Amino acid sequence: MKIRKTMEIEPQAVEADGASGAQIRWIISRADGAPNFAMRIFDIQPGGHTPGHSHDWEHEIYVIEGEITGIDGDGEHALVAGDAVFVPGGEHHQFRNDGGAVARMMCLVPNMDD
Repeated sequence: MKIRKTMEIEPQAVEADGASGAQIRWIISRADGAPNFAMRIFDIQPGGHTPGHSHDWEHEIYVIEGEITGIDGDGEHALVAGDAVFVPGGEHHQFRNDGGAVARMMCLVPNMDD
């Protein structure tokens, strides 16, 4: 069993095109011996957002704190702490912080080959 103090992991800026005011912490990944899935935590500053994008793999999202707007092909969805979201592979999606405080969400994705 490997136990990590998530907030002791140094956040990194999300460098993807179209991202603004978003940071990521890689909590569990292949580097930790996890062969199948990666766990990440995103901090999104007020007015910040992840890039709008799509890819072949699914996401599982859990909102830890704050107010997040989830955007997909069906429109915008208000998300708050305690909400869980499934984003299927191939679906265009983005997460935006329209609130006045930092929003935090956990994101689980399959490990991808380098």
